[in-house]
Amino acid sequence: MDNDNAIHSTQNLPITQWSEEDRPREKMLIQGKKSLTDSELIAILLRTGIQGASAIELAKAILQHANGQLTELARMEVSDLQSIHKGLGLAKSVTVLAALELGNRMLKENSDNTENIIHSSEDIFRSCASSIIDLPHEEFWAVYLTQRNKISWKQRIGSGGLTQTTVDLRIIFRAALEHNAVSIAVVHNHPSGRLQPSQPDKDLTKRIAEAGKILHIKLLDHLIVGITPNGKHDYFSFADNGLL
Repeated sequence: MDNDNAIHSTQNLPITQWSEEDRPREKMLIQGKKSLTDSELIAILLRTGIQGASAIELAKAILQHANGQLTELARMEVSDLQSIHKGLGLAKSVTVLAALELGNRMLKENSDNTENIIHSSEDIFRSCASSIIDLPHEEFWAVYLTQRNKISWKQRIGSGGLTQTTVDLRIIFRAALEHNAVSIAVVHNHPSGRLQPSQPDKDLTKRIAEAGKILHIKLLDHLIVGITPNGKHDYFSFADNGLL
């Protein structure tokens, strides 16, 4: 019996009598997608279980491996998922990660469709975080603003390892001049989720601000973004904390 026929055959049965693998699909059809748990949604992506584990059991194991956090799961590679269970194949692993990547792109699309006027550190966070917040390595970006504080350009300045990245001030301000920026903001991620700035972070911020003064290009803020240990997407603002 194919999946569609299986769904129709169980619709007249109490949910307790549905097969475990059909329950998430039936629940979505009857109660709506919002009623499903994270593990049930993942089970739908998996479609079927594997030897010794149903789709629901496998989905729960995947979530447990990611400490129950979808953001942590989205950071994983296909090989990470396949290591959870020897029967978790390439197709299932790719499907789960592809769905999570679509979610990430939806968030970025929403941020790209806003007016992109910067009024606060939160506006900077919303404009940039989705691109770098879940990366396993550090990246440093610059945001270039017009007289009205409208974003005219965003550019990756450097990419590094787990704890640091190289930043060339010449690249930052060359692009600022090319795009006639009146002010800039800079953003980088901490893959560890610890958002407090290090001394090198503070020293770099000071150098950028001083270079900007020479060119009459103001540094509005420096944000450190990351996913905290409890799974929250958060940031540290140098301006909000009186460090600019």
